[in-house]
Amino acid sequence: MIAKRVFFKKRTIVTFLCTAILIVFYLGLTSSTVKNHSIPVFFDISAQCQTKSTTNENNLVIYVPSEVVAKQVSLKLCKDDVVAKQYGQVMVHWGYKLGDSVEFLGKGIADLILAKENIMQAFMAESTYNYQAVLGYSSYTAFFISLKEKPKLNKLYFLDKKIGLLDYPTSRSGHILPKALFKNLAINIAHLDVTYASSHEGLRALLSSGKVDLIASYWKADDEKNFSLNYITPMSDQISGSKWYLKMDLENTDLLCAVQKNLLELAQEQSASYFNQVKLYKSCPSNIILGEG
Repeated sequence: MIAKRVFFKKRTIVTFLCTAILIVFYLGLTSSTVKNHSIPVFFDISAQCQTKSTTNENNLVIYVPSEVVAKQVSLKLCKDDVVAKQYGQVMVHWGYKLGDSVEFLGKGIADLILAKENIMQAFMAESTYNYQAVLGYSSYTAFFISLKEKPKLNKLYFLDKKIGLLDYPTSRSGHILPKALFKNLAINIAHLDVTYASSHEGLRALLSSGKVDLIASYWKADDEKNFSLNYITPMSDQISGSKWYLKMDLENTDLLCAVQKNLLELAQEQSASYFNQVKLYKSCPSNIILGEG
């Protein structure tokens, strides 16, 4: 048991270092061509809406890794009275790749961002741009999930398997941790039969259709409808969930509490149990949190 804990701790350190190296490498490639802090021109994947204000020209800029979440958040915040006092539009951008997060976090472009804690730490974004955690999702465990057998964590097992991973380099359960495990087992990923999906739901579709033998992901409550608990194997200890961070250049507590209230409502509206279990990181008066939007 002690050896296993040491193994997971070492893997966590390696994962963090690998993430930091990837970020530094990407910044090195882009620093010579991008000189300003404007929103990158390739971010045409966005949603925007008008607040109740018709005269305010300020934009509340948000970045999330999901189109679905982007549209839900924009609709929520555009209806909020506090947001309308400070902004004329809410602009939400989304992207699924490491470079997308780099563009926003590395330059502090977003006012509100949904990101993983390891990425925020790699950028030192909390100290550099004064991002503060507002609301976060529960910790979870990363698993290998198979359709017909319990996955084994050894080199021989993986070599003849078709494996589904997430094509999102900052995903710990779907990308970082399985690749770290392969490296620890002295497996060259080029020798593996890997199929990439753009989302965790895409991974589940690959597994259900038999296009892969196993996937790297997390376990959801409704997964038991299609898969068996007997055929999952953990590859990590508990992983901290993503958090919503608000850039607090000023002590703008009205905005912070309005954002927290709307994100809490949004979480409570989700059907998946995982997204209902959130933690609030800031203390706001109950009349603000529970009041009208």
